[in-house]
Amino acid sequence: MKKVIVTTTINAPTVAIEKFQTFKDWELVVVGDLKTPADYQLERGIYVSPAEQEKYDAELSRAIGWNCVERRNFGFLWAKDLGADIVAVVDDDNIPMDDWGRDLLVGSDVEVDYYETDLPAFDPLGATNHPHLWHRGYPLQLLPRRDYSRKTRRTVHVDIQADLWNGDPDIDAICRLQYAPHCEFDPGRFPMASNKIGPLNSQNTFLSSDVLEDYFIFPNVGRQQDIWAGYYVQARGFKAVYNKPSVVQVRNAHDLIFDMRLEYIGYENNLSLVEDISRNPEAILTYVPSRTAWAFELYRRHFNHSTRPVLSSALT
Repeated sequence: MKKVIVTTTINAPTVAIEKFQTFKDWELVVVGDLKTPADYQLERGIYVSPAEQEKYDAELSRAIGWNCVERRNFGFLWAKDLGADIVAVVDDDNIPMDDWGRDLLVGSDVEVDYYETDLPAFDPLGATNHPHLWHRGYPLQLLPRRDYSRKTRRTVHVDIQADLWNGDPDIDAICRLQYAPHCEFDPGRFPMASNKIGPLNSQNTFLSSDVLEDYFIFPNVGRQQDIWAGYYVQARGFKAVYNKPSVVQVRNAHDLIFDMRLEYIGYENNLSLVEDISRNPEAILTYVPSRTAWAFELYRRHFNHSTRPVLSSALT
């Protein structure tokens, strides 16, 4: 089985990258940006420079833009070309634990704690030992109505495995400003899944190769770029399971007020988005700029059987 780690960076190799290099049964692909040091080198892995990305697909490169995490879409294309069966998408400030990548659920039928809700979206953090927190990208309007009382055991086939993160968790700026948490999540509460779609990030998530054609980190939508990617692939029918933490996030420096501004598009749109795409996944394209819809189309062209045309209404 071919397993590939994908990340982006603007830093010299971090502690996390150094450790990801030590996992011998994984191939590491690091996608560079214009701010990445020109002399960036890996001891074991593939560094994809800005020049190589331009050579690979200049039109897609222009449509995505520079100095953004969305450059990791090129990493997904590299993983596809390497013949990856499983892709782990990670951040360079999430330090993997020693057993990272060993508890792989992707491609398997797994018994989980299964939460049923009548809300349009499921928030996994409310079902943990830190129930006052919420995942970045969860519709804020639903927070007072979260209810985890309908829990059963069920077997699900795992297409996407979202491992959590000890330390500084992936919550939105409002939650972080209010609580400034440092978390140790109880591993006994995982794995879990739901009958509704939920927020997923791209900082410690494992994907089946079958998901890649539809998994696109959307540019030009602020800090919803990976959240909307996760919502979209679940709306297309891929099943996500949340699993116990396998990294410790030592978060890079952030201006939380600036983060909040970048998240506002989600505060305003996430609820209607999850409702709309649950009925029609391609409705995602009505929420993104035409440049973003075009970038998604260019990305899909690298897969031999792209069958999901861009909605004409999204390009007007």
